[in-house]
Amino acid sequence: MKGRFQISNDGSDIAPYCLPDFLRPREKLLKKGPEALSDGELLAILLNTGIRGKSVTVLAGEVVELLDRTKNVPSVKDMSALSGLGSAKACTVAAMLELGRRRWGQRGLCVNSPDDAFNLVRHYGDRRQERFVCISLNGAHEVIAVRVVTVGLINRTIVHPREVFSDPLQDRASAVCVAHNHPSGKLVPSGEDNEITYRLKKAADILGLRFLDHLIFSDEGFFSYSRSGLLKGDAVSCVFEAAGPAKNGVFRPF
Repeated sequence: MKGRFQISNDGSDIAPYCLPDFLRPREKLLKKGPEALSDGELLAILLNTGIRGKSVTVLAGEVVELLDRTKNVPSVKDMSALSGLGSAKACTVAAMLELGRRRWGQRGLCVNSPDDAFNLVRHYGDRRQERFVCISLNGAHEVIAVRVVTVGLINRTIVHPREVFSDPLQDRASAVCVAHNHPSGKLVPSGEDNEITYRLKKAADILGLRFLDHLIFSDEGFFSYSRSGLLKGDAVSCVFEAAGPAKNGVFRPF
């Protein structure tokens, strides 16, 4: 697929030099800027090389998986445990993550609209497995933290209010926004998505947290329960028809 860093479905690795120029991460960054690259592509540039039998493409993908599954910045020891990374490259990744956190961390960013929330999670849109993400916000709707709660199939058993709201409560958050990607790219909420939204909003109300929105997103757009008017009163229900509101609720970023 154009513009996306790919690893073949059978697990074989594709080295960047085997890709056409417009798909090579470094050339793509020079032409379009870093914001046009996926997380895997950015890490591939940082790591530069892989090892025998494992290209930098695959290695970068494994680091992305580790980052997605870890709430905080993983330790150098944890990253070094990945075959092919080693302590030197693990230190490089750790240093990059810490510098980014210090200089341009998400703290202080405001979420005033679904578009703002989408911009915080959009980089998860190209993942092949679903990520359920929770954004903790203070009373001024400034970002406290953005965390991946679960990885894999999203259902009401895995996405339990206890797991979703545990960290926001420790953050002393006043509000939350949740989101999950649809790897298929289809931005139509399922019946299970509706039921999860209903349960989370109900639990948030009991806990005294403002439940601002639930986004269903890809790397190209999103569906917003809030913008579709489905979080008002009793509008959120596990029995409402998803097809209707989704048609009008899918928005493209500005």
